[in-house]
Amino acid sequence: MAKKFSALVACRTGMGSSMMLNIKVTQVVRENKFPIEVSHDVIDAAKGIDPDVLITMADLVPDVKDEVRQVIGIKDLTDKEEIKEKLAGWLAEQGDAS
Repeated sequence: MAKKFSALVACRTGMGSSMMLNIKVTQVVRENKFPIEVSHDVIDAAKGIDPDVLITMADLVPDVKDEVRQVIGIKDLTDKEEIKEKLAGWLAEQGDAS
């Protein structure tokens, strides 16, 4: 069985923008059967949760890139194709060609 990766979808407050992003990421993961378990919280929780990857808005990446193992920045929160491409690329980097 393929490894299941953990992803944390987050923004500064864990409210509006990351809630929308969480919905879209979860849809993309399900539709493409990506081996990723998605959770949602505030960025500050990433240190305690220690996900395989943090998924957040592109403009927040510079603020968090040194605090987490890996980060994916999404420019358009509603663009499922962008999310799919970035998740597929990240999985390929991990050695999972799902």
